Amino acid sequence: MLLDQPMAPRRVLVVEDHDDGREALRLLLTLFGHHVEVARDGVEGVEAALRLRPEVALIDLNMPRLDGYEVARRLRAAFGAEVVLVACTAYDHAEARRKVAEAGFDAHLVKPLNLDDLAYWLRPGVPRRRAAAGGKSPSS
Repeated sequence: MLLDQPMAPRRVLVVEDHDDGREALRLLLTLFGHHVEVARDGVEGVEAALRLRPEVALIDLNMPRLDGYEVARRLRAAFGAEVVLVACTAYDHAEARRKVAEAGFDAHLVKPLNLDDLAYWLRPGVPRRRAAAGGKSPSS
């Protein structure tokens, strides 16, 4: 189990419009030693990312003001491969996976999140694979 292994702290941005989900993810990641910032919608997410330069961004897809697909496109344009983009969503159908890949996400994780999959994408130096190529951790 990847959560049993020590992890180097990462700068993580959580972009999630659901208050309880956002806070739970922030608390969990903080407990594992990560430096976590949160945003309540896509516009806040882009603004926070440009200010903070996260190493990993966990992004919901269905949000007000700016959806997660557009957030990913903007962050990929701003940071290139310097940021790991992870879609964290309830959408688990072919169309969502296609759109996730096209937007430039590295991974597509389905809620409720598998913690080993999440831990995999938080590791420094994780092999970069676009969501179209699977975008899952080895436990998936």
